[in-house]
Amino acid sequence: MTAGPAGTAFDGGSVEVVVVAYRSRVQIEGLLDGLPSDLPLVVVDNSDGSDGLPDVIRARPGSRYLSGGGVGFARAANLGARTSTADHLLFVNPDTRPSLEDLRTLVADVAGDPTCAASAGTLVEPDGRAQIGAGGWEPTFRRAAVHAAGLHKLLPRSGVFARPVIGRPLSVDWVSGGCMAVRRETFLRLGCFDEDFYVYLEDVAYGRAAREQGLHERLRTDVTIHGSSGGSGAPSLEMMRLRGASMSRYLHKHLGVARATLITGCFVVGYAVRAGERLVRGDRQRAREHWSYAVGALTGRATVGGRVVTARRT
Repeated sequence: MTAGPAGTAFDGGSVEVVVVAYRSRVQIEGLLDGLPSDLPLVVVDNSDGSDGLPDVIRARPGSRYLSGGGVGFARAANLGARTSTADHLLFVNPDTRPSLEDLRTLVADVAGDPTCAASAGTLVEPDGRAQIGAGGWEPTFRRAAVHAAGLHKLLPRSGVFARPVIGRPLSVDWVSGGCMAVRRETFLRLGCFDEDFYVYLEDVAYGRAAREQGLHERLRTDVTIHGSSGGSGAPSLEMMRLRGASMSRYLHKHLGVARATLITGCFVVGYAVRAGERLVRGDRQRAREHWSYAVGALTGRATVGGRVVTARRT
């Protein structure tokens, strides 16, 4: 066990937590309240201090503050990783609440197994159920059709996004970057998160890169971490359209035009139908969110704050 500051010893080497922020001061203060004050940390702030976050981080021993410049999650996370000197990195979302023991468990996985490209905890809802998207599988036509039809609720291992049963092992192709440990050397060797993605699908792309190198990722269903589904301060409709556009971009980048168009079509139709169903039930907000996803997937284009951040390449 490598001993760092008191209370922050980790097996296998030094550690730094990487947090990407966007108007997330309140969330990050809550995150830090549950962790030792001397745990090494770097915050990459995509809102460039607009909420007073620099003062919070600079007052904390062993912490670094970097301006992200509004470049999205992947580039900001990579900046934190590339400027780190730690043996292991822990990517942690501002709205998650891992314990120190949770983080130790994830780091021990990658420290003890060089073939493990990442180990992630399972984010859970307030009622203790796992969140959908804790990990998942490579998108295929069959998996996309299952998800689009809503059958993933009956066939939880047949869709694209996993909602694991807590404590039951589950083999996945990729894990969520919401609370994920990596060896820094492995992360850099695999090219870090794919910066073609502003946010969303960069963790899916990282899993793909790992598999191409004969590596695997581990989803720890026994490590449960409370967290919300957002907290970035960005509007939900903007983010839902960005989710759809990112999926379209990923498919067109890796699967070729014909297969990508077919699978994208599944998502477009599925979310359009969901929007109609929600509208009939009087849930206008959810209807707008589903429709935004469908539009993002169809066009491959999304904006944040009026600026185009994702445009499909064919």
